[in-house]
Amino acid sequence: MKIFISADIEGVTGIGHWDETGKQNAGDYSWFQKQMTAEVSAAAQAAFDAGASEVVIKDAHDTGRNLILDALPEGVNVVRGWAGHPLSMIQELDEHFDACMFVGYHSRAGQNTNTLAHTMSSARIARMTLNGKDMSEFFLHGLAASYYGVPSVFVSGDQGLCDEVREHNPEIRTVATIRGEGNSVITQHPAVSLRMISKGVAEALKGDLSKCMLKVPKELSFSIEFKKHQDAYRAAFYPGAFKIDPLTIGFKTNDYFEVMRFNLLAY
Repeated sequence: MKIFISADIEGVTGIGHWDETGKQNAGDYSWFQKQMTAEVSAAAQAAFDAGASEVVIKDAHDTGRNLILDALPEGVNVVRGWAGHPLSMIQELDEHFDACMFVGYHSRAGQNTNTLAHTMSSARIARMTLNGKDMSEFFLHGLAASYYGVPSVFVSGDQGLCDEVREHNPEIRTVATIRGEGNSVITQHPAVSLRMISKGVAEALKGDLSKCMLKVPKELSFSIEFKKHQDAYRAAFYPGAFKIDPLTIGFKTNDYFEVMRFNLLAY
């Protein structure tokens, strides 16, 4: 069994401020870097314990250089940094994987369920939609995994995201680590999260993984609403793109990989 893990930080236990997410604020960031690593490690070890022969982890936050490598289980392979590949936060995933998991993920832009809620670039993007439905980073990349026939079996992060995941597919196992309320966060003890993640991954990998597959629509109408009209203007020149309004650019296709390629404009 071959498992892929995509790791973010804005949904790890206790996190509640942008200062806690970046290397430039070492004093605030250090503890959450360790907790991100611990939660990813718990998921990876649980996957090995469930029979996985290979676990590949994409460090998918900010610089892509957050995970403390020697605190991860031996046997993992880690994708660090950003290649510029359209698969972005699941770079290196392909049809040879049996399951994809998402650790430390967060609510989509505009939600009051995480003080750090955003979709892709918090600085540039106000909203993304697919066929009129708002998109989270989980939904964007979970559908990309489905494009390769890989089910998304487990998600950990804030309660709002977990609620969204169950709306997409109630078979996907979720673990809520925090709950956002306005500019505050309600958190459980980090050790509790680690136990819940280990248990959740174990249970997810025991079931029928195929039931966790997200359905990719045959017709895809994708849009990105930028925060600045200058970014939208530039994006409108992408082949096949069209302007919806001064801030929003649309794109239609029948191939989900083309959605992910268009999504590179969000960076």
